[in-house]
Amino acid sequence: MNIQGWAEIALVIGLSVALSWPLGVYMARVWQGESTWLDPVLRPVERLFYGLSGIDPKKGQNWVTYAIAMMAFNGVGFVVLYGILRLQGVLPLNPQGFAGMSPDLAFNTAISFVSNTNWQAYSGESAASHLSQMAGLTVQNFVSPVMAMAVAAALGRAFATNRGETIGNFWSDLVRNTLYIMLPLSIVFGLVLVGLGIPQTLLAHVDAHTIEGAKQSIALGPIAGQEAIKQLGTNGGGFFGANSTHPFENPTGVSNFLEIVAMLVVGFACAVAFGIVAGARKEAWALIAAMVIIVGAGAASIYVAETQPTPALVAAHVQTTPNMEGKEVRFGAAASSVFAAVTTAVSDGAVNAQHESLTPAAGGVALFLMQLGELAPGGDGSGLYAMVHMALLAVFVAGLMVGRTPEYLGKKIEAREIKYVMLSALIMTVAILGFAAVALVLPLALKAQSASGPHGLSEILYAYTSGTANNGSAFGGLSANSPWYNITIGIAMMVGRYGYAIPVLAVAGSLVAKPKLAPTAGTLPTHTGLFVGLLVGVIIILGGLQFFPALALGPIVEHFQMLNLIAGH
Repeated sequence: MNIQGWAEIALVIGLSVALSWPLGVYMARVWQGESTWLDPVLRPVERLFYGLSGIDPKKGQNWVTYAIAMMAFNGVGFVVLYGILRLQGVLPLNPQGFAGMSPDLAFNTAISFVSNTNWQAYSGESAASHLSQMAGLTVQNFVSPVMAMAVAAALGRAFATNRGETIGNFWSDLVRNTLYIMLPLSIVFGLVLVGLGIPQTLLAHVDAHTIEGAKQSIALGPIAGQEAIKQLGTNGGGFFGANSTHPFENPTGVSNFLEIVAMLVVGFACAVAFGIVAGARKEAWALIAAMVIIVGAGAASIYVAETQPTPALVAAHVQTTPNMEGKEVRFGAAASSVFAAVTTAVSDGAVNAQHESLTPAAGGVALFLMQLGELAPGGDGSGLYAMVHMALLAVFVAGLMVGRTPEYLGKKIEAREIKYVMLSALIMTVAILGFAAVALVLPLALKAQSASGPHGLSEILYAYTSGTANNGSAFGGLSANSPWYNITIGIAMMVGRYGYAIPVLAVAGSLVAKPKLAPTAGTLPTHTGLFVGLLVGVIIILGGLQFFPALALGPIVEHFQMLNLIAGH
Protein backbone atom coordinates (compact mmCIF):
# COMPACT_ATOMS: atom_id res chain seq x y z
CA MET A 1 0.00 0.00 0.00
CA ASN A 2 1.15 3.54 -0.72
CA ILE A 3 -0.20 7.05 -1.12
CA GLN A 4 -0.22 6.69 -4.91
CA GLY A 5 -2.58 3.72 -4.72
CA TRP A 6 -4.96 5.46 -2.33
CA ALA A 7 -4.86 8.61 -4.47
CA GLU A 8 -5.74 6.59 -7.56
CA ILE A 9 -8.82 5.12 -5.84
CA ALA A 10 -9.91 8.56 -4.59
CA LEU A 11 -9.26 10.26 -7.93
CA VAL A 12 -11.16 7.78 -10.08
CA ILE A 13 -14.25 7.87 -7.85
CA GLY A 14 -14.06 11.64 -7.29
CA LEU A 15 -13.68 12.44 -11.00
CA SER A 16 -16.58 10.14 -11.86
CA VAL A 17 -18.87 11.90 -9.38
CA ALA A 18 -17.76 15.34 -10.61
CA LEU A 19 -18.42 14.45 -14.25
CA SER A 20 -21.79 12.92 -13.36
CA TRP A 21 -23.27 16.32 -12.49
CA PRO A 22 -23.22 17.97 -15.96
CA LEU A 23 -23.99 14.63 -17.62
CA GLY A 24 -26.91 14.02 -15.24
CA VAL A 25 -28.36 17.48 -15.92
CA TYR A 26 -28.22 16.75 -19.64
CA MET A 27 -29.74 13.28 -19.15
CA ALA A 28 -32.63 14.77 -17.17
CA ARG A 29 -33.51 16.94 -20.17
CA VAL A 30 -33.51 13.84 -22.36
CA TRP A 31 -35.71 11.91 -19.88
CA GLN A 32 -38.19 14.80 -19.71
CA GLY A 33 -38.38 15.20 -23.49
CA GLU A 34 -36.88 18.68 -23.41
CA SER A 35 -34.68 20.24 -26.08
CA THR A 36 -30.93 19.60 -26.10
CA TRP A 37 -27.98 21.00 -28.03
CA LEU A 38 -28.03 17.86 -30.20
CA ASP A 39 -31.59 18.46 -31.42
CA PRO A 40 -30.64 19.99 -34.82
CA VAL A 41 -28.84 16.76 -35.72
CA LEU A 42 -30.79 14.09 -33.87
CA ARG A 43 -34.39 15.34 -33.78
CA PRO A 44 -34.99 14.47 -37.48
CA VAL A 45 -33.55 11.00 -36.87
CA GLU A 46 -35.79 10.57 -33.82
CA ARG A 47 -38.88 11.59 -35.82
CA LEU A 48 -37.88 9.18 -38.58
CA PHE A 49 -37.84 6.28 -36.10
CA TYR A 50 -41.27 7.24 -34.78
CA GLY A 51 -42.68 7.62 -38.28
CA LEU A 52 -41.37 4.27 -39.52
CA SER A 53 -42.61 2.41 -36.45
CA GLY A 54 -45.93 4.22 -36.03
CA ILE A 55 -45.14 5.33 -32.48
CA ASP A 56 -46.74 8.32 -30.81
CA PRO A 57 -44.07 9.41 -28.30
CA LYS A 58 -46.55 11.61 -26.44
CA LYS A 59 -48.90 8.73 -25.66
CA GLY A 60 -48.32 7.66 -22.07
CA GLN A 61 -48.36 4.07 -20.85
CA ASN A 62 -49.36 2.61 -17.51
CA TRP A 63 -46.86 0.34 -15.82
CA VAL A 64 -48.33 -2.87 -17.25
CA THR A 65 -48.25 -1.59 -20.83
CA TYR A 66 -44.75 -0.22 -20.26
CA ALA A 67 -43.57 -3.60 -18.94
CA ILE A 68 -45.17 -5.49 -21.85
CA ALA A 69 -43.43 -3.20 -24.36
CA MET A 70 -40.11 -3.71 -22.56
CA MET A 71 -40.46 -7.49 -22.54
CA ALA A 72 -41.59 -7.61 -26.17
CA PHE A 73 -38.58 -5.57 -27.28
CA ASN A 74 -36.19 -7.76 -25.29
CA GLY A 75 -37.86 -10.91 -26.60
CA VAL A 76 -37.36 -9.86 -30.22
CA GLY A 77 -33.78 -8.86 -29.44
CA PHE A 78 -33.09 -12.30 -27.99
CA VAL A 79 -34.52 -14.12 -31.04
CA VAL A 80 -32.54 -11.99 -33.51
CA LEU A 81 -29.27 -12.34 -31.61
CA TYR A 82 -29.77 -16.09 -31.12
CA GLY A 83 -30.34 -16.45 -34.86
CA ILE A 84 -27.19 -14.49 -35.73
CA LEU A 85 -25.04 -16.58 -33.38
CA ARG A 86 -26.44 -19.88 -34.62
CA LEU A 87 -26.12 -18.92 -38.31
CA GLN A 88 -22.88 -16.92 -38.27
CA GLY A 89 -21.18 -19.73 -40.22
CA VAL A 90 -23.26 -18.94 -43.32
CA LEU A 91 -23.63 -15.18 -42.78
CA PRO A 92 -21.29 -12.51 -44.21
CA LEU A 93 -18.50 -10.63 -42.37
CA ASN A 94 -16.99 -13.86 -41.12
CA PRO A 95 -13.39 -13.67 -42.36
CA GLN A 96 -12.28 -16.13 -39.68
CA GLY A 97 -14.70 -18.78 -40.95
CA PHE A 98 -16.24 -19.45 -37.52
CA ALA A 99 -19.05 -22.02 -37.35
CA GLY A 100 -22.35 -21.22 -35.68
CA MET A 101 -22.49 -21.53 -31.91
CA SER A 102 -24.09 -24.59 -30.30
CA PRO A 103 -27.73 -24.21 -29.21
CA ASP A 104 -26.94 -23.96 -25.48
CA LEU A 105 -24.04 -21.53 -25.95
CA ALA A 106 -26.08 -19.35 -28.33
CA PHE A 107 -28.94 -19.34 -25.79
CA ASN A 108 -26.61 -18.34 -22.97
CA THR A 109 -24.85 -15.65 -25.02
CA ALA A 110 -28.07 -14.14 -26.40
CA ILE A 111 -29.66 -13.93 -22.93
CA SER A 112 -26.38 -12.60 -21.55
CA PHE A 113 -26.15 -9.63 -23.89
CA VAL A 114 -29.89 -8.87 -23.98
CA SER A 115 -29.97 -8.76 -20.17
CA ASN A 116 -26.87 -6.51 -19.94
CA THR A 117 -24.94 -9.31 -18.20
CA ASN A 118 -22.41 -10.04 -20.97
CA TRP A 119 -21.28 -13.29 -19.37
CA GLN A 120 -19.06 -14.99 -21.93
CA ALA A 121 -18.57 -18.76 -21.85
CA TYR A 122 -16.38 -18.44 -24.97
CA SER A 123 -13.43 -16.40 -26.22
CA GLY A 124 -14.68 -13.69 -28.55
CA GLU A 125 -11.69 -13.71 -30.91
CA SER A 126 -12.07 -17.44 -31.53
CA ALA A 127 -15.86 -17.91 -31.54
CA ALA A 128 -17.72 -14.79 -32.73
CA SER A 129 -17.57 -13.39 -36.28
CA HIS A 130 -17.32 -9.68 -37.06
CA LEU A 131 -21.04 -9.67 -37.91
CA SER A 132 -21.90 -11.31 -34.58
CA GLN A 133 -19.69 -8.83 -32.75
CA MET A 134 -21.08 -5.72 -34.50
CA ALA A 135 -24.68 -6.43 -35.56
CA GLY A 136 -25.36 -8.81 -32.68
CA LEU A 137 -23.40 -8.13 -29.51
CA THR A 138 -22.61 -4.42 -29.93
CA VAL A 139 -26.23 -3.56 -30.76
CA GLN A 140 -27.32 -5.19 -27.52
CA ASN A 141 -24.52 -3.37 -25.73
CA PHE A 142 -26.42 -0.18 -26.61
CA VAL A 143 -30.04 -1.15 -26.09
CA SER A 144 -29.71 -3.35 -22.98
CA PRO A 145 -28.45 -0.55 -20.68
CA VAL A 146 -30.87 1.87 -22.30
CA MET A 147 -33.75 -0.41 -21.24
CA ALA A 148 -32.75 -0.03 -17.59
CA MET A 149 -32.29 3.72 -18.02
CA ALA A 150 -35.85 3.86 -19.35
CA VAL A 151 -37.13 2.09 -16.22
CA ALA A 152 -35.18 4.54 -14.03
CA ALA A 153 -36.70 7.47 -15.91
CA ALA A 154 -40.19 6.02 -15.46
CA LEU A 155 -39.58 5.66 -11.72
CA GLY A 156 -38.47 9.29 -11.51
CA ARG A 157 -41.65 10.45 -13.24
CA ALA A 158 -43.75 8.38 -10.84
CA PHE A 159 -42.33 10.28 -7.87
CA ALA A 160 -42.82 13.64 -9.63
CA THR A 161 -46.44 13.07 -10.70
CA ASN A 162 -49.42 14.00 -8.53
CA ARG A 163 -52.27 11.47 -8.93
CA GLY A 164 -51.28 10.42 -12.42
CA GLU A 165 -51.97 7.34 -14.53
CA THR A 166 -48.99 6.91 -16.85
CA ILE A 167 -45.24 6.65 -16.28
CA GLY A 168 -44.05 7.57 -19.78
CA ASN A 169 -43.64 5.84 -23.12
CA PHE A 170 -41.15 2.97 -23.32
CA TRP A 171 -40.51 3.37 -27.04
CA SER A 172 -39.79 7.07 -26.68
CA ASP A 173 -37.49 6.43 -23.71
CA LEU A 174 -35.68 3.73 -25.67
CA VAL A 175 -35.09 5.90 -28.72
CA ARG A 176 -34.11 9.07 -26.84
CA ASN A 177 -31.71 7.37 -24.42
CA THR A 178 -30.00 5.60 -27.30
CA LEU A 179 -29.75 8.56 -29.68
CA TYR A 180 -29.07 11.40 -27.27
CA ILE A 181 -27.01 9.70 -24.55
CA MET A 182 -25.34 6.39 -25.34
CA LEU A 183 -24.54 6.97 -29.01
CA PRO A 184 -22.78 10.37 -28.65
CA LEU A 185 -20.88 9.24 -25.55
CA SER A 186 -19.72 6.08 -27.30
CA ILE A 187 -18.57 7.89 -30.44
CA VAL A 188 -16.46 10.33 -28.43
CA PHE A 189 -15.02 7.69 -26.12
CA GLY A 190 -14.40 5.30 -29.01
CA LEU A 191 -12.31 7.94 -30.79
CA VAL A 192 -10.36 8.53 -27.58
CA LEU A 193 -9.65 4.80 -27.33
CA VAL A 194 -8.50 4.68 -30.96
CA GLY A 195 -6.13 7.54 -30.14
CA LEU A 196 -4.78 5.51 -27.22
CA GLY A 197 -3.93 2.62 -29.54
CA ILE A 198 -6.97 0.31 -29.51
CA PRO A 199 -7.60 -1.13 -33.01
CA GLN A 200 -10.76 -0.49 -35.03
CA THR A 201 -10.67 -2.50 -38.24
CA LEU A 202 -12.50 -5.14 -40.25
CA LEU A 203 -9.31 -7.15 -40.76
CA ALA A 204 -9.43 -10.59 -39.21
CA HIS A 205 -5.77 -10.66 -38.19
CA VAL A 206 -2.25 -9.53 -39.01
CA ASP A 207 0.82 -11.71 -39.23
CA ALA A 208 3.86 -10.86 -37.16
CA HIS A 209 7.30 -12.41 -36.73
CA THR A 210 8.60 -13.01 -33.24
CA ILE A 211 12.16 -12.40 -32.06
CA GLU A 212 12.84 -16.09 -32.51
CA GLY A 213 11.72 -15.82 -36.14
CA ALA A 214 8.42 -17.68 -35.72
CA LYS A 215 5.26 -16.48 -37.44
CA GLN A 216 2.40 -15.34 -35.21
CA SER A 217 -1.16 -14.48 -36.22
CA ILE A 218 -2.58 -11.63 -34.11
CA ALA A 219 -6.39 -11.33 -34.00
CA LEU A 220 -7.91 -7.96 -34.91
CA GLY A 221 -11.38 -6.55 -35.41
CA PRO A 222 -13.70 -3.63 -34.62
CA ILE A 223 -12.44 -3.45 -31.03
CA ALA A 224 -12.46 0.24 -30.02
CA GLY A 225 -16.14 0.76 -30.84
CA GLN A 226 -17.17 -2.25 -28.81
CA GLU A 227 -14.82 -1.31 -25.96
CA ALA A 228 -16.38 2.15 -25.64
CA ILE A 229 -19.98 0.97 -25.24
CA LYS A 230 -18.77 -2.03 -23.25
CA GLN A 231 -17.65 0.29 -20.44
CA LEU A 232 -20.10 3.19 -20.81
CA GLY A 233 -23.04 0.78 -20.95
CA THR A 234 -21.74 -1.32 -18.02
CA ASN A 235 -21.75 -4.31 -20.36
CA GLY A 236 -18.31 -5.78 -19.75
CA GLY A 237 -18.24 -8.33 -22.55
CA GLY A 238 -14.86 -8.22 -24.27
CA PHE A 239 -13.86 -8.69 -27.89
CA PHE A 240 -11.10 -10.95 -26.54
CA GLY A 241 -11.44 -13.73 -24.03
CA ALA A 242 -8.80 -12.02 -21.88
CA ASN A 243 -11.11 -8.97 -21.73
CA SER A 244 -9.49 -5.78 -20.43
CA THR A 245 -6.27 -7.58 -19.56
CA HIS A 246 -5.62 -7.74 -23.32
CA PRO A 247 -3.44 -4.88 -24.62
CA PHE A 248 -5.78 -4.36 -27.58
CA GLU A 249 -8.65 -3.62 -25.20
CA ASN A 250 -6.73 -1.79 -22.49
CA PRO A 251 -3.18 -0.90 -23.57
CA THR A 252 -1.96 1.61 -20.95
CA GLY A 253 -2.52 3.02 -17.49
CA VAL A 254 -4.29 5.99 -19.09
CA SER A 255 -6.80 3.78 -20.92
CA ASN A 256 -7.29 1.77 -17.72
CA PHE A 257 -8.07 4.93 -15.73
CA LEU A 258 -10.51 6.22 -18.36
CA GLU A 259 -12.27 2.86 -18.63
CA ILE A 260 -12.88 2.80 -14.87
CA VAL A 261 -14.31 6.33 -15.02
CA ALA A 262 -16.49 5.28 -17.98
CA MET A 263 -17.88 2.38 -15.92
CA LEU A 264 -18.87 4.72 -13.08
CA VAL A 265 -19.93 8.02 -14.60
CA VAL A 266 -23.22 7.09 -16.29
CA GLY A 267 -24.44 5.24 -13.19
CA PHE A 268 -23.80 8.27 -10.99
CA ALA A 269 -25.34 10.53 -13.67
CA CYS A 270 -28.54 8.43 -13.60
CA ALA A 271 -28.89 9.32 -9.91
CA VAL A 272 -28.45 13.02 -10.70
CA ALA A 273 -31.01 12.82 -13.51
CA PHE A 274 -33.44 10.95 -11.26
CA GLY A 275 -33.17 13.66 -8.62
CA ILE A 276 -33.94 16.39 -11.16
CA VAL A 277 -36.88 14.53 -12.72
CA ALA A 278 -38.35 13.62 -9.32
CA GLY A 279 -37.77 17.12 -7.94
CA ALA A 280 -35.45 15.78 -5.24
CA ARG A 281 -31.90 16.90 -5.96
CA LYS A 282 -30.71 16.78 -2.35
CA GLU A 283 -32.09 13.27 -1.92
CA ALA A 284 -30.32 12.19 -5.10
CA TRP A 285 -26.99 13.32 -3.68
CA ALA A 286 -27.74 11.26 -0.57
CA LEU A 287 -28.12 8.22 -2.83
CA ILE A 288 -24.83 9.07 -4.53
CA ALA A 289 -23.15 9.40 -1.12
CA ALA A 290 -24.33 5.90 -0.20
CA MET A 291 -23.04 4.59 -3.54
CA VAL A 292 -19.63 6.23 -2.99
CA ILE A 293 -19.33 4.80 0.52
CA ILE A 294 -20.02 1.26 -0.69
CA VAL A 295 -17.82 1.28 -3.78
CA GLY A 296 -15.08 3.17 -1.94
CA ALA A 297 -15.09 0.68 0.93
CA GLY A 298 -15.02 -2.19 -1.56
CA ALA A 299 -12.07 -0.73 -3.46
CA ALA A 300 -10.19 -0.02 -0.24
CA SER A 301 -10.78 -3.54 1.09
CA ILE A 302 -9.59 -5.20 -2.12
CA TYR A 303 -6.57 -2.87 -2.28
CA VAL A 304 -5.54 -3.73 1.28
CA ALA A 305 -5.97 -7.46 0.64
CA GLU A 306 -4.05 -7.44 -2.64
CA THR A 307 -1.08 -5.39 -1.41
CA GLN A 308 -0.16 -7.84 1.35
CA PRO A 309 2.62 -10.40 0.81
CA THR A 310 1.34 -13.65 -0.65
CA PRO A 311 1.05 -16.06 2.32
CA ALA A 312 2.37 -19.12 0.49
CA LEU A 313 5.51 -17.22 -0.52
CA VAL A 314 5.93 -15.86 3.00
CA ALA A 315 5.74 -19.41 4.34
CA ALA A 316 8.42 -20.40 1.81
CA HIS A 317 10.60 -17.47 3.06
CA VAL A 318 10.34 -15.64 -0.26
CA GLN A 319 9.95 -11.89 0.13
CA THR A 320 7.32 -10.54 -2.24
CA THR A 321 4.68 -7.87 -2.17
CA PRO A 322 2.07 -7.23 -3.40
CA ASN A 323 0.03 -10.18 -4.76
CA MET A 324 0.74 -9.96 -8.50
CA GLU A 325 -0.63 -13.36 -9.48
CA GLY A 326 -3.13 -12.92 -12.31
CA LYS A 327 -2.36 -9.21 -12.71
CA GLU A 328 -0.85 -7.18 -15.51
CA VAL A 329 2.46 -5.53 -14.60
CA ARG A 330 1.43 -2.40 -16.52
CA PHE A 331 -1.44 -1.86 -14.07
CA GLY A 332 -0.17 -3.14 -10.73
CA ALA A 333 -2.10 -3.89 -7.55
CA ALA A 334 -3.80 -0.51 -7.01
CA ALA A 335 -5.25 -0.15 -10.53
CA SER A 336 -6.26 -3.81 -10.55
CA SER A 337 -7.94 -3.50 -7.15
CA VAL A 338 -10.02 -0.45 -8.00
CA PHE A 339 -10.95 -2.01 -11.35
CA ALA A 340 -12.09 -5.21 -9.59
CA ALA A 341 -14.16 -3.28 -7.05
CA VAL A 342 -15.77 -1.00 -9.62
CA THR A 343 -16.55 -3.73 -12.15
CA THR A 344 -18.34 -5.83 -9.49
CA ALA A 345 -20.11 -2.83 -7.95
CA VAL A 346 -21.45 -1.37 -11.20
CA SER A 347 -22.68 -4.51 -12.96
CA ASP A 348 -20.01 -4.19 -15.64
CA GLY A 349 -18.07 -7.44 -15.41
CA ALA A 350 -15.00 -6.39 -17.39
CA VAL A 351 -11.72 -7.48 -15.80
CA ASN A 352 -8.15 -6.19 -16.03
CA ALA A 353 -6.91 -8.99 -13.73
CA GLN A 354 -8.04 -12.55 -13.13
CA HIS A 355 -10.52 -12.61 -10.24
CA GLU A 356 -9.72 -16.27 -9.67
CA SER A 357 -6.27 -15.11 -8.51
CA LEU A 358 -7.54 -12.55 -5.99
CA THR A 359 -6.84 -13.39 -2.37
CA PRO A 360 -9.84 -15.02 -0.63
CA ALA A 361 -10.69 -11.78 1.19
CA ALA A 362 -10.59 -9.71 -2.01
CA GLY A 363 -12.58 -12.31 -3.94
CA GLY A 364 -15.14 -12.37 -1.12
CA VAL A 365 -15.51 -8.57 -1.30
CA ALA A 366 -16.07 -8.76 -5.07
CA LEU A 367 -18.71 -11.44 -4.48
CA PHE A 368 -20.43 -9.39 -1.78
CA LEU A 369 -20.51 -6.23 -3.91
CA MET A 370 -22.51 -8.17 -6.52
CA GLN A 371 -24.75 -9.79 -3.92
CA LEU A 372 -25.71 -6.40 -2.49
CA GLY A 373 -27.67 -5.86 -5.69
CA GLU A 374 -25.24 -4.04 -8.00
CA LEU A 375 -26.22 -0.58 -6.74
CA ALA A 376 -23.01 1.31 -6.06
CA PRO A 377 -23.67 2.90 -8.55
CA GLY A 378 -24.70 -0.29 -10.33
CA GLY A 379 -25.59 -0.72 -13.96
CA ASP A 380 -26.80 2.24 -15.99
CA GLY A 381 -30.30 2.85 -14.63
CA SER A 382 -30.55 -0.52 -12.89
CA GLY A 383 -28.23 0.55 -10.09
CA LEU A 384 -30.30 3.67 -9.50
CA TYR A 385 -33.61 1.86 -9.23
CA ALA A 386 -32.06 -0.82 -7.03
CA MET A 387 -30.78 1.91 -4.69
CA VAL A 388 -34.20 3.61 -4.66
CA HIS A 389 -35.75 0.28 -3.68
CA MET A 390 -33.33 0.07 -0.77
CA ALA A 391 -34.22 3.67 0.16
CA LEU A 392 -37.91 2.68 0.25
CA LEU A 393 -37.01 -0.20 2.54
CA ALA A 394 -34.93 2.11 4.75
CA VAL A 395 -37.77 4.63 5.25
CA PHE A 396 -40.14 1.73 5.91
CA VAL A 397 -37.83 0.43 8.65
CA ALA A 398 -37.52 3.94 10.09
CA GLY A 399 -41.31 4.34 10.00
CA LEU A 400 -41.75 1.12 11.95
CA MET A 401 -39.33 2.37 14.62
CA VAL A 402 -41.21 5.64 15.21
CA GLY A 403 -44.74 4.43 14.46
CA ARG A 404 -45.44 6.59 11.41
CA THR A 405 -46.45 5.82 7.82
CA PRO A 406 -43.17 6.18 5.91
CA GLU A 407 -42.77 8.67 3.08
CA TYR A 408 -40.16 9.07 0.39
CA LEU A 409 -39.93 12.03 -1.99
CA GLY A 410 -43.47 13.09 -1.10
CA LYS A 411 -45.10 9.69 -1.60
CA LYS A 412 -46.45 7.47 1.16
CA ILE A 413 -44.77 4.07 1.18
CA GLU A 414 -47.27 1.40 2.12
CA ALA A 415 -47.56 -2.39 2.17
CA ARG A 416 -48.06 -2.68 -1.61
CA GLU A 417 -44.77 -0.99 -2.46
CA ILE A 418 -42.80 -2.89 0.19
CA LYS A 419 -44.12 -6.22 -1.11
CA TYR A 420 -42.79 -5.39 -4.57
CA VAL A 421 -39.46 -4.25 -3.08
CA MET A 422 -39.06 -7.49 -1.14
CA LEU A 423 -40.07 -9.54 -4.18
CA SER A 424 -37.26 -8.01 -6.22
CA ALA A 425 -34.76 -8.51 -3.38
CA LEU A 426 -35.71 -12.10 -2.57
CA ILE A 427 -36.03 -13.36 -6.15
CA MET A 428 -32.35 -12.53 -6.70
CA THR A 429 -31.38 -14.41 -3.52
CA VAL A 430 -33.39 -17.47 -4.50
CA ALA A 431 -31.77 -17.61 -7.94
CA ILE A 432 -28.21 -17.27 -6.62
CA LEU A 433 -28.42 -19.66 -3.68
CA GLY A 434 -30.89 -22.05 -5.32
CA PHE A 435 -28.90 -22.70 -8.48
CA ALA A 436 -25.59 -22.81 -6.56
CA ALA A 437 -27.01 -25.35 -4.07
CA VAL A 438 -28.17 -27.65 -6.87
CA ALA A 439 -24.87 -27.35 -8.75
CA LEU A 440 -22.91 -28.26 -5.63
CA VAL A 441 -24.55 -31.69 -5.43
CA LEU A 442 -24.61 -32.53 -9.15
CA PRO A 443 -21.60 -34.54 -10.38
CA LEU A 444 -21.85 -33.05 -13.90
CA ALA A 445 -21.71 -29.54 -12.44
CA LEU A 446 -18.85 -30.34 -10.06
CA LYS A 447 -16.71 -31.60 -12.95
CA ALA A 448 -16.38 -28.00 -14.12
CA GLN A 449 -14.50 -26.91 -10.99
CA SER A 450 -10.75 -26.35 -11.12
CA ALA A 451 -10.48 -26.62 -7.32
CA SER A 452 -12.18 -28.46 -4.50
CA GLY A 453 -13.07 -27.31 -1.01
CA PRO A 454 -13.96 -23.70 -0.18
CA HIS A 455 -12.45 -22.28 -3.37
CA GLY A 456 -14.44 -24.71 -5.49
CA LEU A 457 -17.61 -23.56 -3.72
CA SER A 458 -16.61 -19.95 -4.41
CA GLU A 459 -16.20 -20.70 -8.12
CA ILE A 460 -19.79 -21.95 -8.41
CA LEU A 461 -21.21 -19.29 -6.08
CA TYR A 462 -19.42 -16.58 -8.07
CA ALA A 463 -20.82 -17.89 -11.37
CA TYR A 464 -24.47 -17.76 -10.26
CA THR A 465 -23.97 -14.48 -8.38
CA SER A 466 -22.43 -12.89 -11.46
CA GLY A 467 -25.21 -14.19 -13.71
CA THR A 468 -28.12 -13.22 -11.46
CA ALA A 469 -26.60 -9.83 -10.66
CA ASN A 470 -26.13 -9.23 -14.41
CA ASN A 471 -22.43 -8.67 -13.88
CA GLY A 472 -20.68 -11.12 -16.19
CA SER A 473 -17.27 -11.46 -14.53
CA ALA A 474 -16.12 -14.90 -13.46
CA PHE A 475 -13.68 -17.01 -11.52
CA GLY A 476 -12.04 -18.26 -14.69
CA GLY A 477 -11.21 -21.68 -13.29
CA LEU A 478 -14.82 -22.82 -13.69
CA SER A 479 -15.36 -24.48 -17.08
CA ALA A 480 -18.81 -23.03 -17.61
CA ASN A 481 -19.25 -23.75 -21.32
CA SER A 482 -21.44 -26.83 -20.86
CA PRO A 483 -25.18 -27.39 -21.36
CA TRP A 484 -25.82 -27.32 -17.58
CA TYR A 485 -24.11 -24.01 -16.90
CA ASN A 486 -25.12 -22.37 -20.17
CA ILE A 487 -28.80 -23.06 -19.52
CA THR A 488 -28.96 -22.49 -15.76
CA ILE A 489 -26.83 -19.34 -15.78
CA GLY A 490 -28.94 -18.12 -18.71
CA ILE A 491 -32.10 -18.59 -16.62
CA ALA A 492 -30.42 -16.88 -13.66
CA MET A 493 -29.60 -13.88 -15.87
CA MET A 494 -33.23 -13.57 -16.96
CA VAL A 495 -34.47 -13.80 -13.37
CA GLY A 496 -31.96 -11.22 -12.18
CA ARG A 497 -32.84 -8.74 -14.92
CA TYR A 498 -36.59 -8.97 -15.34
CA GLY A 499 -37.43 -10.31 -11.89
CA TYR A 500 -36.07 -7.01 -10.60
CA ALA A 501 -37.15 -4.58 -13.34
CA ILE A 502 -40.81 -5.60 -13.44
CA PRO A 503 -41.38 -5.08 -9.66
CA VAL A 504 -39.72 -1.66 -10.06
CA LEU A 505 -42.27 -0.76 -12.72
CA ALA A 506 -45.03 -2.07 -10.44
CA VAL A 507 -43.78 0.26 -7.69
CA ALA A 508 -43.76 3.13 -10.20
CA GLY A 509 -47.33 2.29 -11.22
CA SER A 510 -48.43 2.33 -7.59
CA LEU A 511 -46.63 5.57 -6.70
CA VAL A 512 -47.74 7.55 -9.76
CA ALA A 513 -51.40 7.31 -8.69
CA LYS A 514 -50.68 8.68 -5.20
CA PRO A 515 -50.87 12.35 -4.23
CA LYS A 516 -47.66 14.32 -3.92
CA LEU A 517 -47.41 15.32 -0.27
CA ALA A 518 -45.58 18.29 1.22
CA PRO A 519 -43.09 17.40 3.97
CA THR A 520 -44.24 17.93 7.56
CA ALA A 521 -42.47 18.13 10.92
CA GLY A 522 -42.88 14.36 11.24
CA THR A 523 -41.38 13.51 7.84
CA LEU A 524 -38.04 11.70 7.99
CA PRO A 525 -35.42 13.81 6.16
CA THR A 526 -33.95 11.67 3.40
CA HIS A 527 -31.08 13.93 2.38
CA THR A 528 -29.07 13.96 5.60
CA GLY A 529 -26.02 12.04 6.76
CA LEU A 530 -28.23 10.15 9.21
CA PHE A 531 -30.35 8.78 6.38
CA VAL A 532 -27.25 7.90 4.34
CA GLY A 533 -26.01 5.87 7.30
CA LEU A 534 -29.39 4.18 7.69
CA LEU A 535 -29.50 3.37 3.98
CA VAL A 536 -26.00 1.87 3.91
CA GLY A 537 -26.79 -0.10 7.06
CA VAL A 538 -29.97 -1.58 5.59
CA ILE A 539 -28.10 -2.59 2.41
CA ILE A 540 -25.23 -4.23 4.29
CA ILE A 541 -27.45 -5.99 6.83
CA LEU A 542 -29.85 -7.28 4.18
CA GLY A 543 -26.97 -8.60 2.07
CA GLY A 544 -25.24 -10.07 5.10
CA LEU A 545 -28.29 -11.90 6.38
CA GLN A 546 -28.93 -13.46 2.98
CA PHE A 547 -25.43 -14.39 1.89
CA PHE A 548 -23.17 -14.57 4.94
CA PRO A 549 -23.66 -18.35 5.47
CA ALA A 550 -22.59 -19.07 1.88
CA LEU A 551 -19.67 -16.64 2.09
CA ALA A 552 -18.62 -18.22 5.39
CA LEU A 553 -18.30 -21.61 3.71
CA GLY A 554 -16.40 -20.18 0.73
CA PRO A 555 -14.05 -17.18 0.79
CA ILE A 556 -14.09 -16.68 4.58
CA VAL A 557 -13.02 -20.26 5.33
CA GLU A 558 -10.46 -20.06 2.54
CA HIS A 559 -9.09 -16.84 4.05
CA PHE A 560 -8.45 -18.57 7.39
CA GLN A 561 -6.82 -21.48 5.56
CA MET A 562 -4.53 -18.95 3.90
CA LEU A 563 -3.64 -17.37 7.25
CA ASN A 564 -2.58 -20.80 8.50
CA LEU A 565 0.19 -20.77 5.90
CA ILE A 566 1.61 -17.66 7.53
CA ALA A 567 1.48 -19.34 10.92
CA GLY A 568 3.43 -22.24 9.47
CA HIS A 569 0.67 -24.86 9.87
